[in-house]
Amino acid sequence: MTDVTLRARLVRPFQTALPSVLSVALALAVCFLAIVASQGSLWVAARAYAEMAWGGFGDLPKLFAGADASALTRPWGETASKTALLTLTGLSVAVAFSVGLFNIGAQGQMMVGALSAAVLGGKLALPWPLHVAVCLAGAALAGAAYAEIAAALKLERGVHEVISTIMLNWIAVSLVENWLVVGPLRAQASGDNSISGTDEILASAQLPRLLGETSRLHAGILVAAALAVAVWYWLARTRYGFESRAVGLGPEAARAAGIPVAARVYQAMALSGALAGVAGAVLVMGTEHKFPATLGAPYGFDGIAISLIGQNHPLGVLASAALFGALRAGGTRMQLLGVHKSFPELIQGLALLFVAARLVWETLLSRFRREPAASATVEVPRA
Repeated sequence: MTDVTLRARLVRPFQTALPSVLSVALALAVCFLAIVASQGSLWVAARAYAEMAWGGFGDLPKLFAGADASALTRPWGETASKTALLTLTGLSVAVAFSVGLFNIGAQGQMMVGALSAAVLGGKLALPWPLHVAVCLAGAALAGAAYAEIAAALKLERGVHEVISTIMLNWIAVSLVENWLVVGPLRAQASGDNSISGTDEILASAQLPRLLGETSRLHAGILVAAALAVAVWYWLARTRYGFESRAVGLGPEAARAAGIPVAARVYQAMALSGALAGVAGAVLVMGTEHKFPATLGAPYGFDGIAISLIGQNHPLGVLASAALFGALRAGGTRMQLLGVHKSFPELIQGLALLFVAARLVWETLLSRFRREPAASATVEVPRA
């Protein structure tokens, strides 16, 4: 391998990620100016961004002022909890993209996975490691089975996956939140107290907290990071991953090359749904400890933005989820300065909009990028 080729291989990942990095930076700048315009103060905007950073990455000023370690561990826990969910739903979307499908159904798949984890965690009595594994596996299977409905409709009846997955989302809402959680699976009330959601899962089904009771940092972030690496390895280093990417680039060419297109689509959609199902399990087993009345934030839909900002690369998804998980965790502290807590979602939306203008970024970057040209040298043997 020549020096030029090695340098190109080392630089290429940074060049690929640069449009996303610039898009996020531009979104942060635009939103900063929006706060300045709405609040009429540059100082308020700077303070709001500082509060968002301290709330997501750790309150260093409070720590230096004499506070205990919880000034760091508590924000880390909130960031990690959101990062795990965004990573898993982002991976779900990215895996479907690998075969050319646009899975908008991660929210519904996450919902059925969360319900499965809540039922298995509350009804089964198993030892701690086994119980956790059973709940995660059950949630993955439920999410995979739900995603396979869209795959079957696509392959057998020609129904576009965008339409079917959107409809399946609302079917999941009606089936789970509007019937099962408020009906047959509703928590048993104690006395005159009404309890929303399902019964709490047993302690043996809960994901352990990594820093004790001082933080909500739980093992779900390790599960999400491990799955991100596993998905990267599957796509980049296995035959099935290569064939899936080939199907995504051109199904007819892949079929002509002897690749079983239908089998790869079913496989990718099953993995996509399984990842979304695990996201639901992490929510239930890590923080909620039951299926709540509603899942709250639409992490399944957020996974679309996280995947696109991460360039549909598993490790890019992990990095994007970590950033926006931190911004969301710290967004609530912006309310102290009159800025709405959903402001990080505006940053995320603008970043996605700017990423969509990838051709503009590549045109601008090409003017500043000089590709090294390999020069051939001919050695003349000495007489």
